[in-house]
Amino acid sequence: METYGKILLIAIPAFLLLVLLEMIYAYRKEQIKMRTNDIISSLLSGVTNITKDVLGLSIVIYSYSWMVNHFALMHVEATWVTYAIAFIVLDFSGYCIHRIQHEYNFFWNGHLIHHSSEEFNLACALRQSISGFANIFVIFLLPAALLGVPPNVIAVVAPLHLFAQFWYHTAFINKMGIFEKIIVTPSLHRVHHAINPEYLDKNYSQIFIFWDRLFGTYQKEQANIPPVYGITRPVRSWNPVKINFQHLTLLLKDAWRTQSWRDRLRIWLMPTGWRPADVREKYPVYKIEDVYNFEKYNPLLTNSTKAWLWTQLIALLFFICFLFGNIAIIGSPGIFYYGSFIFLFVYALAELMDGSRYALLWEILKGLCGAGLLYSYQDWFMLKIYFPAGWLLIGGYLLLSFLVTCALIRKH
Repeated sequence: METYGKILLIAIPAFLLLVLLEMIYAYRKEQIKMRTNDIISSLLSGVTNITKDVLGLSIVIYSYSWMVNHFALMHVEATWVTYAIAFIVLDFSGYCIHRIQHEYNFFWNGHLIHHSSEEFNLACALRQSISGFANIFVIFLLPAALLGVPPNVIAVVAPLHLFAQFWYHTAFINKMGIFEKIIVTPSLHRVHHAINPEYLDKNYSQIFIFWDRLFGTYQKEQANIPPVYGITRPVRSWNPVKINFQHLTLLLKDAWRTQSWRDRLRIWLMPTGWRPADVREKYPVYKIEDVYNFEKYNPLLTNSTKAWLWTQLIALLFFICFLFGNIAIIGSPGIFYYGSFIFLFVYALAELMDGSRYALLWEILKGLCGAGLLYSYQDWFMLKIYFPAGWLLIGGYLLLSFLVTCALIRKH
């Protein structure tokens, strides 16, 4: 957990810098203003995901180490060949998991947020799930376990494999010639994120595109079919916590409302989007029929609100980096109190972006949580080690955040 936190201290600024550079390029070279609310929503999603991971709020049903100990047919040394094999096995595992997430109702809930943006940019790569609290997909690493690939090799290769999927989430890199036949490129991944009928459920590969070619899910980007992004049942929210559980909530409601016990049982593993016939008729859900003619979700933001959102994002990144940089010193249960504050921060900010009538309530809850932590620790945890009067700045920030939120809500 501590090591992962230190890795993120490097990764977070790097990813943020790349997102900002893409925004600058879009504005200066392409005369495109990337939407503030979309970008910040994506970043908030990334924050909730990594906070959940660092706090260890997941249950691994069985570990890769356990599979190696019980099923390995051989044991190999950690050479460069081993790392190469591990990378390929991990990539095949990623293809299988990705395809399952797209094709079955229950598992779509854990992946929907990644596709929820109606734009395609580097920031949307950071839209990752917090709804998967139990990891059952380790089984797809069984081939590596059978080959006896050491667990420490997987521990190194896994984050590299994940980070290597960031760069191709951009609309500003055209087709890349021969590489289109070997690896996942921006063009191929644009197809995967598109909701055009010609592109749906294609290009599941994560690094090597040959898995899609092998299993019949390959589709290249067509010049006469511009990709349209999002999901066919749009989320209509910037709140990553709400988005994470939106599909699961619908499944639970449908399972409860249907009169058929058979449908209540099978709804979870039916194809994504399937609903019982009686529920579908009585409780219709909006679905985009014409992908070229629908209104993107875009609540009005004033310039002052945009400026405040970026200010809040900077404050959030400070709180996140302070947690990750001092996670061992803060310890347990402090890190979970801190994590609660982060989640309240994200929720309050997202509700403000949505123009929700509950935005002020969540801001109050965030402020009370922060004030409670200041009172309990007589400090912001151990900030006084670095800056003796730091608690005053934190208190001042909490008050300012409440006052500005009140002013922005009144203005709307």
